[in-house]
Amino acid sequence: MAELTGHPVRTAYKLPQQADVFPPPDALLVAPATFNTINKWAHGIADTLALGLVTEAIGLQLPVVALPYLNQAQAGHPALGRSVDFLRANGVTVLLGGGGFTPHIPKQGDVDAYPWDVALGALP
Repeated sequence: MAELTGHPVRTAYKLPQQADVFPPPDALLVAPATFNTINKWAHGIADTLALGLVTEAIGLQLPVVALPYLNQAQAGHPALGRSVDFLRANGVTVLLGGGGFTPHIPKQGDVDAYPWDVALGALP
């Protein structure tokens, strides 16, 4: 990632006195967005750097696209629908279902078929 972007990879929060080495984002892509990520994000849980950035993105009104990767059993859990509805109501484009990611049968996911092109095409 560092070679591709020209920026260091950061996995932990920086200290307030440290300079921010990243340019301000024009948009964010959350992919693959797991069951856990979607539910924590919708509930404002920012216990990782990645979740901290996406929870702030809603408040900053940045364009955000989320492309899930989950199975049918996870998709059938009532928490997921509530979380997706909440994120969509707050401006996040969640690509789940028609035109986005279709949950797979448990233990039969195909990471090679993950529709990255759909996610990239949904970014402004």
